[in-house]
Amino acid sequence: MNFKKLCCPVFLVFTLCTCRIQPSESRTSQTGKPQTGLETSVITINSAGGPVSLTVELARTETQRNTGLMYRTELEDGKGMLFIFERDQVLSFWMKNTFIPLSIAYISYDGTIIDIRNMYPHDTSSVHSSRSVRYALEVPQGWFAKTGINAGNKVSGL
Repeated sequence: MNFKKLCCPVFLVFTLCTCRIQPSESRTSQTGKPQTGLETSVITINSAGGPVSLTVELARTETQRNTGLMYRTELEDGKGMLFIFERDQVLSFWMKNTFIPLSIAYISYDGTIIDIRNMYPHDTSSVHSSRSVRYALEVPQGWFAKTGINAGNKVSGL
């Protein structure tokens, strides 16, 4: 058997298996426009001061999650975006092409808020969850603090 004929397909398979888009690159939108028409839902977060309702857009698909709140110029208090993943994993978000300051809550499969972090417009550094989670919730920066919501609080309606 010809060595070149044997090596070429093996090299091609190896190359295809090792060339992957980096996670940070997969969060880029090529349109330059905010996404619209997402399904919405109302979730409730049980804080020390009582239940707080929030209307969220649901980002369920990879494309919806990758675009997120990019290109938005405003996000009202009491509104946000809930990123829903199929399995628990350490999540990482950045603010490329995002014009508004946000706070993000990383939420476990059972609705417990694990982390709350602030994120800043156009910051391309990654903001990671401290452990595997199922959901991420983005709201206007400072909204969690204003409503008395902290890590450990429970979210229902996910």
